[in-house]
Amino acid sequence: MRLGRKEGAPGSLCPAPRRGAREGIAMPAGIFRVCLVVITAIVNHPLLFPKENATVPEYAEDIIQKMKAHEENLRLEQLRLEQEIARQEATLKTLEKATKPEEQNNKEPLPWDLWSAMSMVIFLLIELWRQDYQDGNWQESASEEDDMAILGKAFKGVALPDKAALANFYERCILGATGDMARKRELVEGFADDLLEALRSVCNRDADMEVEESIGVGSMYENWRVHKPLVCDLIVPFTPPEPYCFRSQTWCSRESVPPDKQGYGTIKVCRADEDAAGCICGKTKLGEDMLCLLHSQTNQTRRSGEMEDLLCFKNTQYLDADQVMKWFQIAITKSWNKISHKYEFDLTFNLLDSPGALKIKFRSGKSIAFNLTPVVQCEDSDAYFISHFPRSSLMADPVSSTDWFVTFAVYERRFIHSVSKKLPASACHLSCLQILSFLHGKQCSLTGPSSLTNYHLKTVMLHLLQTRPYQDWASENLEVRLQDMLKFLEKSLQEKKLCHFFIGNRKVPEVLNFPVVFQKAEPLNLFRPFVLHRDAYRKTVDTFHEMLRNTSALINEYTVHIPSVGHTNMLHKESL
Repeated sequence: MRLGRKEGAPGSLCPAPRRGAREGIAMPAGIFRVCLVVITAIVNHPLLFPKENATVPEYAEDIIQKMKAHEENLRLEQLRLEQEIARQEATLKTLEKATKPEEQNNKEPLPWDLWSAMSMVIFLLIELWRQDYQDGNWQESASEEDDMAILGKAFKGVALPDKAALANFYERCILGATGDMARKRELVEGFADDLLEALRSVCNRDADMEVEESIGVGSMYENWRVHKPLVCDLIVPFTPPEPYCFRSQTWCSRESVPPDKQGYGTIKVCRADEDAAGCICGKTKLGEDMLCLLHSQTNQTRRSGEMEDLLCFKNTQYLDADQVMKWFQIAITKSWNKISHKYEFDLTFNLLDSPGALKIKFRSGKSIAFNLTPVVQCEDSDAYFISHFPRSSLMADPVSSTDWFVTFAVYERRFIHSVSKKLPASACHLSCLQILSFLHGKQCSLTGPSSLTNYHLKTVMLHLLQTRPYQDWASENLEVRLQDMLKFLEKSLQEKKLCHFFIGNRKVPEVLNFPVVFQKAEPLNLFRPFVLHRDAYRKTVDTFHEMLRNTSALINEYTVHIPSVGHTNMLHKESL
């Protein structure tokens, strides 16, 4: 019988199972090796470890040591497995030699060589990718994470002065520098009202823009400005002459807006008797024998010139910020020429690139600076389109002069005033902001300008005012609340994300009557430019780090060299 043949005899059935066994062993072994190589490369790859963990300063060195030890263990395990597979390969070769010559002549596929080649190719590709990442991108991210690690260590290692020292510093340094804030506001407001009244009288009411009463905004009117000179910011709403009107469109009302145009809008100059879309005669070419019943031919020929007279961009109906700047400067000059004889000082333009940056120069040599900026009201709200405003080094100029930035300065002042009524007496919210603004300004004077602005610092305070209970802002909590602001700012810098307080904030108090369209808009990240400007980001982080480290030294230095407010008043009385 065939089943009784000896092993190895011709035509026996025994060698067939051996061949199947070899294939069954070789195929899984090859697959196992490929999987082992891929898993080993992935485990050794730095992307496996999140960047958030790498930024933890206390455990950064421990994590690196563990990674190296883990990598070494995996390599040893890989060598052991390769030796095991080599022994299996030797066993398979022994079985192959025991087979009959006729079976050796049958050329069977070489799965083991194929899997070995594939394993080596995959391993080399992944290893090259890993080396490239470590030499290139990993170094960039590591340098950025080192900055964040230093930042975290600096904040945890900083020791803020106690409550008594902070209170003494605030009394001597902050109050002493801002004691005459109210007097300067009163002087500037009175002069601005007189200047705008003269402007109305010199302008042609039938052809020129009409200016309204000025509105005080910014740090001087929110009572937290600390840097000298104490500059008052006044905005002046203006409207077109009859029968024209402004129709505005913000970025919120558009379906898709580029990131660089978020926060901007356009202003269209239309006739009051036109609908929002405008007459069709302005969009199509009428034949010679056709006439628009709403607009005569003379109106059609005069429209282009009228739009330019109404400060619009050439051949459009959109208000041009540059044209507004020129008109406002000329109007201010005419107004001052009319009333200059009443005053014993000179008025000059302080900055050439700002339309209303003015300076009052007294004969004694002293001066007072203030900004008078034309704005357009956004619909029926207290949000305004502002023609020009100070920009940080991060903010790029608008793409077109027809793009106007939307400011919520009136709502910001109103929110601070509303919350202040609910806070304890002598609350420390403005004191924290003033101290932080002072420290950052002094640090910038030492290490150079930073992309972090006072508006960013105020935004941090607004967020904390909304999230923390009112009783936490008592005066005895000055030190703790200042730490909260530093922590919030540090976290925002780490994440490169600081949301605008009003845009996208659905928790704005109803008492402010804030427009719903801005509440439902996507939040606007004020730190978004940091993602694009890495050098500016690192400079800002370094400046913030230095400020934290020098906080105690700056406070102690200025407290020692500056006399108290009471002592200053006493010396002033003696001099009189």
